[in-house]
Amino acid sequence: MEITTLADLDGTPHADVFDDHRPRTVRLALDAGEAVPRHTHPGTDIVLHLLSGRLELTLDDETHAVEAGQLVQFSGDREISPRAATDATAVLVFAPSPDGGDAPESG
Repeated sequence: MEITTLADLDGTPHADVFDDHRPRTVRLALDAGEAVPRHTHPGTDIVLHLLSGRLELTLDDETHAVEAGQLVQFSGDREISPRAATDATAVLVFAPSPDGGDAPESG
């Protein structure tokens, strides 16, 4: 068992929450206007929980407004690019897809 707090995490914009990556869990902190370039996480299903702020979450060619408190689930095979509309903090969980192997170690 491992217990931690988000305040104890180092690294920006990504920080692994737990040493054991099963499933990989990441804290994402973005300043207003900051974005992560388009990328994929093949072989994973992703759950994003926005803890604070607002995100514009682009999945492939669709952009979705995400508000604090909302959870989003999507396939890591899609191109993802989150952009912070305001300072934002999220936790993402990368679970292996039923057909897709292990979650990637970086992202």
